[in-house]
Amino acid sequence: MTMGRLLGLARLLKKASLAGAFFVPAIWLASVSAAPLCPAPGAVAYATVERVTDGDTLRLKDGRSVRMIGLNAPETGKKGRPAEPFAEAARKRLQTLVAQSDGRVGLLAGKQARDRYGRTLAHVFGADGSNLEARLLADGLGFQVAIAPNVALLDCQQAAERSARKARLGLWRQSPVLAPQQIRRSGFALVSGTVSQVRRNQGGLWIDLQGGLVLNIALRQLPTFDQKQLARLQGAQVEARGWVLDRSQRAGVKAGQARWMLPLTHPGMLKVIAR
Repeated sequence: MTMGRLLGLARLLKKASLAGAFFVPAIWLASVSAAPLCPAPGAVAYATVERVTDGDTLRLKDGRSVRMIGLNAPETGKKGRPAEPFAEAARKRLQTLVAQSDGRVGLLAGKQARDRYGRTLAHVFGADGSNLEARLLADGLGFQVAIAPNVALLDCQQAAERSARKARLGLWRQSPVLAPQQIRRSGFALVSGTVSQVRRNQGGLWIDLQGGLVLNIALRQLPTFDQKQLARLQGAQVEARGWVLDRSQRAGVKAGQARWMLPLTHPGMLKVIAR
C-alpha cells in the first residue's frame, strides 16, 4: 500500500472515531495490521471451492453455486455482450483470494438464503477471517449493493467501497456514475440525478428523476426508509444504485411515465448528494 493510501485510511479512521462508527477500525486495521477486514458477525460454515465463476460467484465442490452478498462485480461477457471493464480483473482477484485460503472459505448465509436462480446467498470469508466481498470492494473491483434483508455487513462494506472510490481504484478510475438520460439497457447501474417529483400510490413511493428514470420503493419496504427525508427529496440531487428495468418491455409505458425504473429495497441503495 502506498503512503498516500495509508494516510488516507488514517484520516478515515480519525473521522469515523469522532462520528462513533465503531466498525471502521475492524475494517481498516486490516490494511495496516493482521486484523481481518469486515469479520463475520456470527459463526461460519466452511466449504471447498471448485472454481471461481466470476467476480462475485463461486462454485463449491458440493455442487452449490454461491452468490456473494453485498457485492456486484462487473459482468463477464454473456449472451453476445462484451465483458464490462474490470470483469476479468475481479474474477482473477477473487481466484487469488480463494487460493490464499487454500480453496477453503467460510460462509455466512443470508437471511434470504437463495436468489431466484437457486444460488446460495452468503457472505464469504477467507482463512484470515476477512470478508472477501469487502476485499474486492476495497480494490475497486465491484459495487456495494444493499439488498434487503441481507444487509448484515452493509456499513462495513460501504466503508470499503468509499475508500476505493476516494482513491480512484479500479472501476472508480473513471466515474461509472450515469445520468438518467445515459441509460441504454436493463441491468445494474449507479445513477445520479435531480428529483423532479415524489408521489405515492398503491404501487409504493415513486421518485421521478429528471432525464427519464423513476425510483420505486414498494409499500412493504417503505418502513425501513427515513420518511422525513423522503418527503424532502423534491429538488434534491440523489445517487441511486440497483438493477434498472425497462418498463417498455413489460406492460408498456403510459404517457408521461419514465421508461426506466430502478426498484429500491433498502436505504443503502439511495443517497442524497445535495439539496
